[in-house]
Amino acid sequence: METTPAVSAGRDGSTAVTPGADATNDLPESLTPEQLAAQWEEEKPPAAGPLANAASSLVVLGVGIGALVLSVAMGLGTLSAPQPGLWPFMASCVMVALGLFQLILGRHNRDAEKFTRMSLAPLIGLATLATMVALMPVIGFEIPALVLCVIWMKFLGGETWRSTILISVLVVVAFYAIFILALGTSIPHLF
Repeated sequence: METTPAVSAGRDGSTAVTPGADATNDLPESLTPEQLAAQWEEEKPPAAGPLANAASSLVVLGVGIGALVLSVAMGLGTLSAPQPGLWPFMASCVMVALGLFQLILGRHNRDAEKFTRMSLAPLIGLATLATMVALMPVIGFEIPALVLCVIWMKFLGGETWRSTILISVLVVVAFYAIFILALGTSIPHLF
C-alpha cells in the first residue's frame, strides 16, 4: 500500500515527516488490538484491595440507607397516588441492594481501582453541585450554573479555557431558553 507524500509543513519547504521515516508506524491507529490492550493494561492504575472494595460498598450502603430513611419520612403513598418519597424510596432500595451485592460478592473484584488523588473528582463535583443548589434560591441559577460548568469542564475535565467558556455560556443560555422562556418554569433566575 502506498502512502501519499508528506506535505510541506513550513515556509522553508520542510516536511512534517523526516526523510526516510515511516509516518504510519508512529500513529496510534497503526497498533493492533492486542498491542492496544497491552498498552492499556500497563497504563491502568493499581487495583484496589478487598478492604477498599468493602469500604466503597459500605459507603454506597450507608448512602442508600440514609436515602431510604429520608424517603420514608417524606411519605410513600401508593403507586396510584404516589407521595414525594416514593421514587426516592425505590432508587434507595436499588442502592441498598447494589451495596449489599458488592459487599458480599464483589470483595474479590480485581477491576476496581485503588483510591488516588483523582478519586476526589466525584466528591468535588458533588460539592459544587450542592453549592449550586444552595445558591440558586438566593442569586438565581445563571451565575451558579456558569461557575459549575467552568469548574467541571476546566478543573475536573481538563478542557481548554476557550472551550470551557464557550460551552459554559452556551449551556446556561440553552437552559435559560428552555426552562425560563419556553417552558416558563419557576426556577429562580436573575433576568
